[in-house]
Amino acid sequence: MTAVARRTPFLPALLALAFTVLALLPARADGYRAETLAQGLDRPWALAFLPSSGDLVITGRGGALWLWQAENGALQSLAGAPEVDARGQGGLLDITPAPDFAETAQLYLAWSGADARGHTATHLGRARLDRAGQALRDLELLYVAEPFLNAQGHYGARIVVERDHVFLGLGDRQRKDFGPDHIAQDLSNAYGAVIRLGRDGSVPPDNPFAGQPGVEGAIWSYGHRNIQAMARHPETGALWLAEHGESGGDEINIVERGGNYGWPLASFGVDYRSGRAFAPPHQPGDGFIAPVHHWPAGRADNFPPSGMVFYDGEAFPNWRGHLLIGNLRHQYLGLFAIEDGQVTQAARLLDGAGWRIRDVAVGPDDGFIYAIGDGPGAPLLRLVPAE
Repeated sequence: MTAVARRTPFLPALLALAFTVLALLPARADGYRAETLAQGLDRPWALAFLPSSGDLVITGRGGALWLWQAENGALQSLAGAPEVDARGQGGLLDITPAPDFAETAQLYLAWSGADARGHTATHLGRARLDRAGQALRDLELLYVAEPFLNAQGHYGARIVVERDHVFLGLGDRQRKDFGPDHIAQDLSNAYGAVIRLGRDGSVPPDNPFAGQPGVEGAIWSYGHRNIQAMARHPETGALWLAEHGESGGDEINIVERGGNYGWPLASFGVDYRSGRAFAPPHQPGDGFIAPVHHWPAGRADNFPPSGMVFYDGEAFPNWRGHLLIGNLRHQYLGLFAIEDGQVTQAARLLDGAGWRIRDVAVGPDDGFIYAIGDGPGAPLLRLVPAE
């Protein structure tokens, strides 16, 4: 008994040392197994957890909206989604609950909608989830990224909602050469920009360009190509995003107020058809904010992103603080380590599963990783520890 009592004080120190070593170990791609929670989803685009329930809301580009119930694994259809234009890359896109969802039951949604001519624009709205009635109620349109254009691509549409503001990432609508100043460099519209609004859709007076004549006051940052992922860093609070380049040159950026990210005047990508550079790469002193990480030109090693989340769960301790981003072209979920401002790819998860990964989320209660495939008949997947 005496000998045991003498050793006991060292136990906390030994445990602390063990956890420290564990945290320093490299991330492993073989420490998990994948479960299929639901199948047959029609072109799912986004998933988000509802606070305090463990349930998921999932959007489908064709206009479908589903509720996956954690208690029994049932997949329930929800009525009341907005009317969408699902041509090309359009449809019902991102969804996320309001921070005060427990009191308001509000969900924020982004979608592509058409005008009478069939021209399209990215829309942002919010609605109340009526779980008993299995529907969205009181849909309210908050913002339309005008002008409507005769194009069906690069809608962007990732949403981050906070206590007082909502951020929406928008694409350049595949109009790289539109207008003399390039559409993503033209501050009179929000294409190729991150916008910041009040929760009610109003333009905050402290936005960097608010109140300037001829300028879209909702713009927070600009010079982006096609934003497909956006998330807050859990420690620094910085807003991170991932966007597609052209034929490679995909980027991870940290968003700065009023920042110009250079598209298409600075890019690591090349022209789709010719394979030649159409702009110089980012370089010091060019007046643009360079990405914190980028992929090379060409499609062999590119990383067209979709959906991202910082891992802050307990189920995979080696992955805490890592960044998860879906890869569309190469069909896997990328795991990235972040250290001293450097981003490095640590592992390829779900590699070989046979699906483009469209979106990813971390279970708030179990710390498991949830992901959706992309395309007709796609699954809802869950990554759990291999043990």
